Amino acid sequence: MEHKRYSGILLHPTSLPGEFGIGNLGPESLKFIDFLAEAGQSLWQILPLGPTGPGDSPYQSFSAFALNPLLIDLNHFVNKGLIGKGDLEEARVQNTGRIDYAFVNSTRSHIFTKAYQSFLASAPDQDRKALASFNLRNRSWLDDYALFMAIKDYYGGIAWHEWPAPVRKRDNKALNGFRKMLAWETGYHRFLQFVVNCQWMNVKAYANDRKIKIVGDIPLYISFDSSDAWSKPEMFLLDKKLKPILVAGVPPDFFSETGQLWGNPVYDWEYQKRTNFHWWVQRMEYNLELADIIRIDHFRGLAAYWAVPYGAENAIEGEWLPAPGEALFKALTRKTGTLPVIAEDLGVITPDVDELREKFGLPGMKILQFGFDKAEVNPYLPHFYTQNSIVYTGTHDNDTVMGWYQLMDEEDRRKFHEYSGCDGCDVHWQMIRMSMASVSDYAVIPLQDVFGLGSEARMNIPGTPYGNWQWRFQESDLLTEYAEKLHHLCRLYNR
Repeated sequence: MEHKRYSGILLHPTSLPGEFGIGNLGPESLKFIDFLAEAGQSLWQILPLGPTGPGDSPYQSFSAFALNPLLIDLNHFVNKGLIGKGDLEEARVQNTGRIDYAFVNSTRSHIFTKAYQSFLASAPDQDRKALASFNLRNRSWLDDYALFMAIKDYYGGIAWHEWPAPVRKRDNKALNGFRKMLAWETGYHRFLQFVVNCQWMNVKAYANDRKIKIVGDIPLYISFDSSDAWSKPEMFLLDKKLKPILVAGVPPDFFSETGQLWGNPVYDWEYQKRTNFHWWVQRMEYNLELADIIRIDHFRGLAAYWAVPYGAENAIEGEWLPAPGEALFKALTRKTGTLPVIAEDLGVITPDVDELREKFGLPGMKILQFGFDKAEVNPYLPHFYTQNSIVYTGTHDNDTVMGWYQLMDEEDRRKFHEYSGCDGCDVHWQMIRMSMASVSDYAVIPLQDVFGLGSEARMNIPGTPYGNWQWRFQESDLLTEYAEKLHHLCRLYNR
């Protein structure tokens, strides 16, 4: 039997080109899928799709289930007759290669509001029934999310733990009052979720028809300021005042003397076990509707996690606490059958993390850039890879290959030249070739590396809260020669 090997591109939909300031789920996403097919690719890897807050990070979302309304193709509303073409003028802007989130957010409110008003007034019965069906299918999370967002808007966007006590603590009388007072607003947020969900499922169906699988991404932890933490505080280690007892992070290491303090509430794993991991099962089932394969960010936190006392200035005071990863994955396997999961196993990896990943046959991650540091024995060099792995030239948290190469010191650069046989020309293509040639079953390349872009195209610099997640490409960047080169490498290395 032929052993299947896969190749794909890492690109978040926000980075797609288009006329409205941010990539969306309209024709440009379908054109990108066409490019992937022409390039012989079989995977499109994305970042988490949830609605983002301050900092615009897809890893800090208002919901573990909702999608980001900023991804909506605004022309959909024109095509449906809900708004006129002129209503979109305020949102049109030249693609500068960077997302101005303040502009994008400021131009959506009026358009979304008018579209929803028109939907209520004139939508055909078929569309109304489709919305009602969506609301019913997703009521387990959508009702709380819509109310959460409506109340958040009512209080000027402040975090839920700063709301007045009755609504913060979900007093029934207070919530019923808001449900009545904000009925239009909660309907508005349901409507936006309906639209963006339908658009994404159309994109996924188009990709699957072209034999391309979507690789989704879910953060291990969720934001404290989320509908999940507000509506289900019992899932987390919170005190009687609903403040976290412990928060997530990572310990001090070579890169940081004080570690990283993320601040997300940690799960009450005893509660999760008592409920047979119901929320996690629901989350995974839902995400496997949105994607064909799921990458779990910070997978190591399912073996043991670094827990820091709430209020600590840094992560030094934390400690390792056990997590029931094996029990969780058994519950997920019982419910979902197969487990198409990629384990993000970067950072501080101990034997228990490897044992958990291997027990369930999950592919781990190899970052090719990491292979060329000063370590004498480096597991990120391709000759150490195993088949059940996924190799990246770099991820969203890395510099681009060209940015990385330009910042290399002479010793590391000599090591790279000697290992790769590269003379300094077409460095990005040499890195792509090494990834494709490796024994890893999966090879995924950030689109920036296909284009050979420098640090200006980097997606994220970890530890910097603002100025990230902004890169976009131009439609003219998708050259036929790139598709031909990628397709050639796929044929050469049986991907």
